[in-house]
Amino acid sequence: MSRARVTDAVTFYAERGDRRHAVREVRSRRPDKFRWRNAVGRLTQEAGHMRGLERLRVEEPVREVVVDLSDTLLRREVVIDARRHNVDLDRGEVLPFHRMGDLRTYAYLAGADIALVQRYVALPEDFDAPVDTAGVVLVARAMANQHKRRAQRIWLELPDPDSGATPMLHHRYLGERARRDAEHAKRWTALTNTLLGDPTPK
Repeated sequence: MSRARVTDAVTFYAERGDRRHAVREVRSRRPDKFRWRNAVGRLTQEAGHMRGLERLRVEEPVREVVVDLSDTLLRREVVIDARRHNVDLDRGEVLPFHRMGDLRTYAYLAGADIALVQRYVALPEDFDAPVDTAGVVLVARAMANQHKRRAQRIWLELPDPDSGATPMLHHRYLGERARRDAEHAKRWTALTNTLLGDPTPK
């Protein structure tokens, strides 16, 4: 399978239960943000369903190669991808460390509702306790994308402002709702960027 794309090779071995060769494919290929990242995602998805020694045989070799990546952005995103499958590849080497008190401050400044995060990620009560950075980022990104898609869908339904048509009352209501959703998307994106130490929008 050495000539096959890494995604195809990993899928081939994974479907046959040959996780040793699937891991070997990931470790031997050149990391990139497309196929290699997807191949690692397939492996961490598999690992998320495993327990004990079986899980360690997949998780630890993958963690080693991910932590050693020179591409810091790819390393960060692979760790966040893995958290989606309840696999923790980060033991303090990759994502920034934040305490619960920090998270409350960031959420307040960004205007994001931390109660929504608590629906999906367990958050500690102690202000000095560490938070699951990857888990919170996943929720914040999902909320930002949801609001962004909703705003775009509404805007597509509104008449073209350059058409000369007189806007109806319900159009104004829809436009206001779209603007609110766009603002919420910005707030959740701001929280994500703060957690990741990234000043640029994603």
